[in-house]
Amino acid sequence: MLVRRYQLAVVLLCILSSFSCATAPQKPGGKIQAAEPARPSEKSFTNSIGMKFVMIPAGTFMMGSPSNEPKRDSDERQHRVTISKPFYIQTTEVTQGQWREIMGNNPSDFKNCGDDCPVEKVSWNDCQEFIHKLNRQEGTNKYRLLTEAEWEYACRAGTDTPFYFGDCLSTDQANYDGNHSMPGCSRGEYRKRTVPVGSFPPNAWGLYDMHGNVWEWCQDWYRDYPSGHATDPIGPSSGEFRVLRGGSWFSYARRAQSANRYWGGPGGRFNRFGFRIAMTSVAMKIRPCPVRDECGTSNDYHNEETSLLKNSSRPFIFDK
Repeated sequence: MLVRRYQLAVVLLCILSSFSCATAPQKPGGKIQAAEPARPSEKSFTNSIGMKFVMIPAGTFMMGSPSNEPKRDSDERQHRVTISKPFYIQTTEVTQGQWREIMGNNPSDFKNCGDDCPVEKVSWNDCQEFIHKLNRQEGTNKYRLLTEAEWEYACRAGTDTPFYFGDCLSTDQANYDGNHSMPGCSRGEYRKRTVPVGSFPPNAWGLYDMHGNVWEWCQDWYRDYPSGHATDPIGPSSGEFRVLRGGSWFSYARRAQSANRYWGGPGGRFNRFGFRIAMTSVAMKIRPCPVRDECGTSNDYHNEETSLLKNSSRPFIFDK
């Protein structure tokens, strides 16, 4: 009788204290991590225009690619980076419908794709204006672009392979030019356009389309990586080009690698350029651009390919 009462007490205690009795979650590699007694509302949320966000935990990772990674570029020197604070990230790229809700227009070339397809043909400056208006509508100042380091950390989700999915990337996993796969990997489909966000499997942190669909603008000015271990790097205070990550529907597989870096003038608009946003969960040292005039006008680098060829000391790199 005493045993039965004891068992009943344990069951009731578990019901009232579910966090302490829950099974510890497993990481993708099968390692056990401590259970975190956080309410679901602290780990994810949806804002007023339907953007879904998940929290990315703090951590340390190897940013860039090892010297023996196939198709790597010389600006991907591998180095250790610590992301010291958790942050929220949009689970998908910003959609045409979300852009129209805030901006009242749709600049995309692929309008027929629909409201659930990523907005494209937006410049870095355009993204800053969108974020400024979204912050004002939501009564906050915490929405922003991701830093380049945050972007790669979120894309990798604990992996160290060329892609989150491994050494190869199939066109069942991402939207890119499948005629040009990685060495030793099978070819696939070339769709020649964007597709609705979330059409492919997410990574372990629930993020969709980190490889392909549209290039994603980051907050940083482009530069060569500094040497040594970096904590919460935010890039230089000025520069000529802003960073883009992830590859696009137009890109070869190599451009969609987790470590691959691309760059463009902050006013450049192409139907391969889009973005996703982050939300700061705690105080962070980020250089915001609250209004467009503080970052340059939308006419800067309007014909970016011509400007890069004529006016830049750095040669233009085609985004294939």
